[in-house]
Amino acid sequence: MKIYTKTGDKGKTSLFGGTRVPKYHLRIDAYGTVDELNSYIGLIRDQKIDSHTTKILLKIQNELFTLGSMLATPPEKEILKSGKERLNIPKITEESIELLENEIDIMNESLPPMSNFILPGGHTTVSFCHITRCICRRAERITTLLSDESSVNPEILMYLNRLSDYLFVLARKLTIDNQAQEIPWIPEKIK
Repeated sequence: MKIYTKTGDKGKTSLFGGTRVPKYHLRIDAYGTVDELNSYIGLIRDQKIDSHTTKILLKIQNELFTLGSMLATPPEKEILKSGKERLNIPKITEESIELLENEIDIMNESLPPMSNFILPGGHTTVSFCHITRCICRRAERITTLLSDESSVNPEILMYLNRLSDYLFVLARKLTIDNQAQEIPWIPEKIK
């Protein structure tokens, strides 16, 4: 497969199904941010973390490729003239969301209760996780905006919302795994 096509040299690109749009199009921004999110999850996966978390993150990365493909397909191009779906791949479903919820619940069982907001940081791996959580929230905001303008599968928004929760709880777990310390946010008066 050739990497460069020269078809984007004038600031336009194709969505799944062939529709040409400017590269700043909201749909491109949505799945581009999901791609950025996926890359940062790869960065977390590359750290020294337990094998179960590595396995879950790999599953999430695969699901984010699916999610990106779903976002890259405009609603009017989802069904082919033959009546078949354009994307012949498993979609993001309630089961995908439930897996994230189950993982959150399992991690939460071993974490101390929260009584304050937590400042990001304490260990490089934890910081990568917080950055990834912020990118996930941005992907969710952009996709929410897209859903106001165009049809977006509701499971996509639910998945991104739950994934950011998962990443927050994972950051807390990784803090403990790396023997780092959570630093609570304590509002101080500005002098």
